[in-house]
Amino acid sequence: MSDVLAVNAVNLTKAYGSLTAVNNITVQVARGEVYGVLGPNGAGKTTFLRMLFGLIRPDSGTLEVFGRSWPRHGVNSLSGVAGFIESPKFYPALSGRRNLRLLAGLDGGDAADRVDDVLDMVGLTARQHDKVRGYSFGMRQRLGVASALLRNPRLLVLDEPANGLDPAGIRDMRALVRRLADTGLTVLLSSHDMGEVEQICDNVTIMKAGTVVHHGSIAALRELAPEQAHRISTTDDDRAAELARARGLEVTTADDGLDVRGPQKDVDALIADIVDTGIALRGLTRDETPLEALFFMLTESAPAGPPAGLDAATGGRR
Repeated sequence: MSDVLAVNAVNLTKAYGSLTAVNNITVQVARGEVYGVLGPNGAGKTTFLRMLFGLIRPDSGTLEVFGRSWPRHGVNSLSGVAGFIESPKFYPALSGRRNLRLLAGLDGGDAADRVDDVLDMVGLTARQHDKVRGYSFGMRQRLGVASALLRNPRLLVLDEPANGLDPAGIRDMRALVRRLADTGLTVLLSSHDMGEVEQICDNVTIMKAGTVVHHGSIAALRELAPEQAHRISTTDDDRAAELARARGLEVTTADDGLDVRGPQKDVDALIADIVDTGIALRGLTRDETPLEALFFMLTESAPAGPPAGLDAATGGRR
């Protein structure tokens, strides 16, 4: 059983009338990894997760979780699975602890004995007796993770866990996911933020309009990504652009300067050229990261299906 995938979704399709929300996608998640399903709003991420939880049924294709499927095993196919779709909901007039105890009572088993542990795991012990109506959005997200962990799952499914969080909340959620993964828990999350996925995921499926445009590891994505872009502003942008092109850098004129893309060492040399020429450097900032640039390339301009050279049939496992 050790080679059984945590999630094995093959050729899934789901349509609502004339709208095909998910079109023949394959996603395969190994045990113990953090896997990201990435795409802009409307890409089909939540539809896929709803099928995984059995909230909707695919029109075609197969979906197994730890070797179990809804057609063969019914609700037992979700044994060892926990998580939430969209934002978790709680009774606002009750404390975080009281909400968890109510959910533990519904789950039965040893869930009630795990309340203290899960509160500690998500960093809510100090606020456990406060009413949920006083929680920040990030705290409610963490309480949602705590409620899922009551079931002591083998697979944790999170739908946009950092959506709506401030930078500190995003940092805390990212650290929480990594801590959980370090315990051997398999984590499947959806996101529209490449920066979030890059820092916490091992492998990723990128979707656009219900189709898969890339499967693979974060390391493989980095190899495909373009060079880092920089925004440069000077007192003579035309001359600076000439210097950049002379060094083989890609240059695009922007409203407030130049977008320059190329190897970091060549950008560094360009800055020295600009200063040596007597042009005043007014601004130098990094633009979108290489992986962010690749994400936009794949989801804004890519045709349906994976780009040439990428494997869409095996979820990135060649």
